[in-house]
Amino acid sequence: MMDRPTFTPLDPDYDHRVRASFDAQAAMHTFGISISSLGPGWIDLEFDHQDQFTQQHGFIHAGVVSAALDSACGYAAFSLMTENSAVLTVEYKVNLLRPANAQRYLVSAEVVKPGRTLTVCRATARSADGGEPIAVMTGTLMALVDSGIQH
Repeated sequence: MMDRPTFTPLDPDYDHRVRASFDAQAAMHTFGISISSLGPGWIDLEFDHQDQFTQQHGFIHAGVVSAALDSACGYAAFSLMTENSAVLTVEYKVNLLRPANAQRYLVSAEVVKPGRTLTVCRATARSADGGEPIAVMTGTLMALVDSGIQH
């Protein structure tokens, strides 16, 4: 296991807030993606291979992998935001390194640089048994403070 970043969350109840927001995402529920572990500035998501989310060669579609990476980056960043914040992705880049053909996947994200408004994160998707990375992402997330957006 790689070393996790060490951050002090601005909201002591970040764990509950992150989990409640994540649980409100219909897309993550549809893809069967769930939080497996969480800390200030990092998160792990997991999901199983499901045939209905494959592309023509039987691999998990890159869009599903990218959605998992994006949510992981978003919630790693969100864990360090104030309690009255919402999070939105403003930019990301994905490198698809190999086909997603495992039975179970692990997507891990961590904050590289937190900021008052913008936070930079990186994420990696791999088979849950610890195989080589399937995809990597760098992302920039925006804190929307007192925006009226829920979660």
